[in-house]
Amino acid sequence: MTTTHDPVAAAERCTPAYRRNPHPVYSALREAAPVCPMTPPHGVKTYLITRYEDARAALSDPRLSKDMYGAMDAYRRIFGDSSVALDDNMLNSDAPKHTRLRKLVNSEFTPRRVEALRPKIQDIVDRLLDACPTGTPFDLLPAFAFPLPMTVICELLGVPPKERSLMQELSTTVAQTGLSEESKRAQQQADEDFHAYFTELIARKRSKPGDDLLSALAATKDGGLTENELVSTAFVLMFAGHKTTAYLIGNAVYHLLANPAQLRTVQKDPELIGPAVEELIRYDSSVESSTFRYSTEDMEIGGTRIPKGALVQISLLSANRDPLKFENPDEFDVHRQGTAAHIGFGHGSHYCIGAPLARLETQLALSSLFRRFPKITLADPQAEPAWMEVPFPAFRGLTNLPVVLQPAAS
Repeated sequence: MTTTHDPVAAAERCTPAYRRNPHPVYSALREAAPVCPMTPPHGVKTYLITRYEDARAALSDPRLSKDMYGAMDAYRRIFGDSSVALDDNMLNSDAPKHTRLRKLVNSEFTPRRVEALRPKIQDIVDRLLDACPTGTPFDLLPAFAFPLPMTVICELLGVPPKERSLMQELSTTVAQTGLSEESKRAQQQADEDFHAYFTELIARKRSKPGDDLLSALAATKDGGLTENELVSTAFVLMFAGHKTTAYLIGNAVYHLLANPAQLRTVQKDPELIGPAVEELIRYDSSVESSTFRYSTEDMEIGGTRIPKGALVQISLLSANRDPLKFENPDEFDVHRQGTAAHIGFGHGSHYCIGAPLARLETQLALSSLFRRFPKITLADPQAEPAWMEVPFPAFRGLTNLPVVLQPAAS
């Protein structure tokens, strides 16, 4: 496979133009180099998978390990030593450890348990919308998209209200870390602060348990978590439990406002909100690529040989725009058939444990926002959307989303 094709070179450089719109690059990669050896900005050679069938198979291939300790040298080169203590969790492990860790958390995220949270989440949505200004431009992300999932996951974990601003601040640092020495130092400090915070919070939960997930995990005896696993699990649930949903809500609002015919369709038929959210996840999800895997043996994917020990990354964003799977994939269509086949939440044993919660939060956020403010508009419809420009294409999200709200009666 060639690695000199222009779009591939653009992907390797992660230029601002690529970060603003990676879809043309992924289209070219699917055609010319669907399993592409490349050297991203972190400097560790990685094989990038971009076609749907290859991606879906790779997500559940036992030869591709998620155990970071098996590729520790490469892991440290990318993330540094400070991240290791926070990554001793289900996201970075294989069976049987992954099975044990996931089982301990899974009961809180079943569709039935999540559905029981609907009234509480709706109340949070309503209170946030009550506080939004009308008739004047404001940024919907910090006012609504981010505090909603942050509040929900903090409620589940038992993070006190006065301490949630710290969680938001540290999460922003982790999510937007660059490659400069200054940025790396900020990342290291944020990791250390997270570890210290959750270590102290867990101690509080042990001395005075509450009706929350962290108290329950800290009290688990049989097959329970080690101290570091507990701290790391708290971090990954908090971080992944709000960042991905926050960016998804922002992406969803933007694309619905940018496609008014699709928005009117959903407003006329509120029952379409579920299918619309699935199509939005397929069309432009907040998770661009899976977390790293590495090959435990020499293997072949899509006609490309991947040597033992190589890092592998799977582009969920690209796979969900594969024309071999989805007809006219670059069109946003809330009536699309087969949208549920998307892999925006992954596939296999590492399928996103928080998927039911993310779906419910996004559905309630969108349905409430557009019902209460049916005349909502982009503050500047002609302006280019401000997509994040970060060196690690893990998240796909906006840096701001200026809108104007007009109540239904105006």
